[in-house]
Amino acid sequence: MFEPMMEMSDDAVIKVVGVGGGGGNAVEHMVRESIEGVEFISVNTDAQALRKTSVSSVIQIGGDITKGLGAGANPQVGRDAALEDRERIKEVLT
Repeated sequence: MFEPMMEMSDDAVIKVVGVGGGGGNAVEHMVRESIEGVEFISVNTDAQALRKTSVSSVIQIGGDITKGLGAGANPQVGRDAALEDRERIKEVLT
């Protein structure tokens, strides 16, 4: 069982990454709920969705593949988009 922490460690780094439309919506909800001590990141192929988000850290992936459009719920397109920008993703996560 987990016990709630009453104090946050200054050493802890917590990043929540929302990927795609559903992940972006989840992260957007967490930002609106003012969850503290967490860095929120939204990753998407859809440039328009990223422009509309209130999440401060965004990564558009797969620009060459999708030309800024969504992946159409096709996991292979999403995978290829992530592989195209894997170095940028790695930078943000480290």
